[in-house]
Amino acid sequence: MTQSENVKPRRKSENLWLNLLFNAVIPAVILSWFTRRTLLGPKVGLVVALLFPLSYGLYDMLKRKTLNSLSVVGFVSTLLTGGLGLMEMKGFWFAFKEAALPVVVGLAIPLSLRTRQPLVRTLLYNDQVLNTDRIQNALETRGTVPEFERLLAWASWWLAVPFVVSGAVNFLLALWLLPVESGTEQFARQLGKLQLWTWPTTVVPAGAAVFYILFTMLKGIERITGLKGEELFHPARAESRARATNGNGGR
Repeated sequence: MTQSENVKPRRKSENLWLNLLFNAVIPAVILSWFTRRTLLGPKVGLVVALLFPLSYGLYDMLKRKTLNSLSVVGFVSTLLTGGLGLMEMKGFWFAFKEAALPVVVGLAIPLSLRTRQPLVRTLLYNDQVLNTDRIQNALETRGTVPEFERLLAWASWWLAVPFVVSGAVNFLLALWLLPVESGTEQFARQLGKLQLWTWPTTVVPAGAAVFYILFTMLKGIERITGLKGEELFHPARAESRARATNGNGGR
């Protein structure tokens, strides 16, 4: 068998930032700002928001011949959040809406391990950040591919934890801070207070947890591949970092 026959065709990598933009950021902005009755309205706004993850998922399927897990999560979470918004919820149901998105994402991360495109590969082990070709070659050379798959599974399950915990904390905060009646001045003030409280209680702790999981995963990849530090990243990025370091040192 020739060397060319051993080489598997590489699936075209997706753009991480476009993925997040179409499946999470744009739908969230539309649901937050454009569903007012003076703009799109709740029903039209929900439909428009759903079009972004749906269209990106279909585009990605036609382009890369695989189901985009993040598009599925984006569509379901947008439908859930927007649908509850149409109910003009009060109290408990508003708290449920606040918990919906992080919980859906958190549960989807380990469940997507059974698909061709696990979410951990999109969120952490992404070709736009890491030199996945070099890592794969090192894994195959050392025969540590099964150990690497176990490492990704570990990262997936632990990555789900900060999302689910954030959802639970958001739920409790909303129950505590928000009054029963929505659409009042008091409700608007408490909603702003809720957004303020989410930073120290969910955003910062969840960010620290994700950083720790990423750091531990990279250390695990170094151990099972023999690659060190900058070798895990693309050469262009490594060279630019080296140039920046040398430039700063020469001043």
